[in-house]
Amino acid sequence: MGNDGGSIPDRRDLVKSRPKAEQADKANQIRALWLFCALSKRPLQEPVVSCALGKLYNKDALIEYLLDRSAYGDGEEICGHIRSLKDVKTLKLTPRSPPLPPDSDTAKFVCPLNLKEMNGAYPFCYLSSCGCVFSQAGLRSVIGATPPSKDSLSGEDADAGAGAGVVDKDQLDVCPQCATKFSRSSDVLAINPSKDEEERMRIVMDARRSREPAKTKTKKRKAGATDAIEGSGVASKKKKELANSHSPSPAPAVNPAIVTASKALTSSLAAEEAKRKAGMSDAVKSLYRSKYDQPRKETFTTMGTFTRYA
Repeated sequence: MGNDGGSIPDRRDLVKSRPKAEQADKANQIRALWLFCALSKRPLQEPVVSCALGKLYNKDALIEYLLDRSAYGDGEEICGHIRSLKDVKTLKLTPRSPPLPPDSDTAKFVCPLNLKEMNGAYPFCYLSSCGCVFSQAGLRSVIGATPPSKDSLSGEDADAGAGAGVVDKDQLDVCPQCATKFSRSSDVLAINPSKDEEERMRIVMDARRSREPAKTKTKKRKAGATDAIEGSGVASKKKKELANSHSPSPAPAVNPAIVTASKALTSSLAAEEAKRKAGMSDAVKSLYRSKYDQPRKETFTTMGTFTRYA
């Protein structure tokens, strides 16, 4: 360290600075939001759906998740608010021309109004009434600015507008692509919004769901089952009454010829059996025992021989 004609170290050689914390690449984050499915992390492929929070999903991946909630590890965190396919809207996306190869990293969809790429550089939105997707700038340029409310007009203009029915806070506009009517205040939803906007959209979603009527399927099923039981009880009572009202049918008549023939057959068989036993020798008869005979200790193999157990 000196007195040898060598180099003189300075501070940066002696003091090691603290390494900076690693930061996520914003470009990759934006690319993941706009080009890949939020659930399966695969490239977006039609049909593409979006929820009330503006996230993009492949429809097949979302169906797989709804059938098996454990199919994706972070599924509950990403789309736990989705209860069924009724909570999402299939988007009508406009593919760019000419189409890109499947493995391309460039945006596959554009705005049909101003042909801006759907890659996160420009804010996009979709209409919940029809599912058409536009850039916010393109939609604003076509439908114009927000219509004035009654408070911003003068007294005479407000009265005239109210009488004509022109000025309305919930005025309906027409979709520039499919001509479906929509409301600017409730039907225009942002795609991949900011954190603050997403929280506002979540509050609106919860408020809308709280206004939904409660399901009454169980009550209807119980009522239907009760009616079915009562109906079956009434039907069984009617059957019993009908059965009791009819007189019992008489026993069928027996043909005397059949009775005589059966008796003759029985007697002939008994006579043949008696003849067969009469012609048997004593040795043969000893092999056959009647059910009325006393039981013996000896068996068939020891019969007629000496045995201590007989």
